[in-house]
Amino acid sequence: MQTATSDRPRSAADTTPLDKFDVADPRLFQDDTIESYFARLRREDPVHYCAESRFGPYWSVTKYKDIMSVEINHKVFSSDVMLGGITVRDLPMEHRRPMFIQADPPKHDEQRKAVSPIVAPTNLARMESLIRSRTQEVLDSLPRNEVFDWVPKVSIELTTRMLATLFDFPFEDRHLLTWWSDVTTADVTAGGPIDSDEKRSAELMHCYAYFKRLFDERQALPPRNDLVSMLAHNPATANLPPMEFLGNVMLLIVGGNDTTRNSMSGGMLAMLQNPGEWKKLRESPSLVPNAVSEIIRWQTPISHMRRTAVADFELGGKSIRKGDKVVMWYLSGNRDEDSIERPHEFLVDRRNARQHLSFGFGIHRCVGNRLAELQLRILWEEILARFETIEQAGPEKRLFSNFVHGITSLPVRIPG
Repeated sequence: MQTATSDRPRSAADTTPLDKFDVADPRLFQDDTIESYFARLRREDPVHYCAESRFGPYWSVTKYKDIMSVEINHKVFSSDVMLGGITVRDLPMEHRRPMFIQADPPKHDEQRKAVSPIVAPTNLARMESLIRSRTQEVLDSLPRNEVFDWVPKVSIELTTRMLATLFDFPFEDRHLLTWWSDVTTADVTAGGPIDSDEKRSAELMHCYAYFKRLFDERQALPPRNDLVSMLAHNPATANLPPMEFLGNVMLLIVGGNDTTRNSMSGGMLAMLQNPGEWKKLRESPSLVPNAVSEIIRWQTPISHMRRTAVADFELGGKSIRKGDKVVMWYLSGNRDEDSIERPHEFLVDRRNARQHLSFGFGIHRCVGNRLAELQLRILWEEILARFETIEQAGPEKRLFSNFVHGITSLPVRIPG
């Protein structure tokens, strides 16, 4: 039974004045306390202005319907990289890389169409048997009665194999794709190896050189059914400037890696913390597709997307001015009590489970959403076919990031 709000201990989210709220602080995501801050904003100030932060001033949009209002209005709320792009942090101009998610129509639409055939229904149907055989191979290799980390053993391994397939990337070098994805999204203040934009740029030049070689090889051959060949043979992407080519490669790597990887990890954690839902799924395996949607809502692998207002606009009774930074907190919208029934419960049989914000909406809706759902569906079908239960064997660790809502470690044990 949940404790009434008035009876629970008061937290920093309760006592901090609203004008001091900075929900973009990555520590709140790493220590998993961010929801208490979002909950208060949804109640008291759903379109909230933060005047001072390490990222400069920004608006936070925390309610489901308000987020949708921003998403569908790309004529007022721009994604253009030269205006700031899609993250709350403004990269220095010399480190900004154009990519189609950081572009507005018509450029966005033309470049997106170049790679969308990779996730066409016919292509997904062709890939299903390969995804299943690889999932079976990875799960069958897991140790029994021994603690191991689910994140590298399963989540990273499966997504990296899939990425290598999508790019037709040399399989023996597939670990580079994971590394470049992590480099792209690393918070330079997190204390890791990528602690400056200069180091990030230097590492990503290795990515550029590798993919440029593949690109030149594919451009000299007839069109094939992989992402590099699609970029090489489409007029909208065949002659991109070097940094825009690299930007689109980075986008495709991160889009195919971080979101699915963290949904695989977050889904396992959710099941471990809600054993009744695991039992429900075991008793009714037909719920797996619905459970996949609930996992993606629950984890919300991308916490936010940012837009920049190109005209004055009123949202939720607040006056947003031209040039203002507007942050849509998907993680908060997916917990909005006014739009989602019982949002703080993980329910594999949730009604309307696909009506979440994790894939975005409008013209920027995730191009690979069906592939992500396919990978997760197969993973859970194969888990249920093998394991009656899995046990958590230590505390999970979360990523220091306000953008990628990630799990970096999840110790587990499979009895048997």
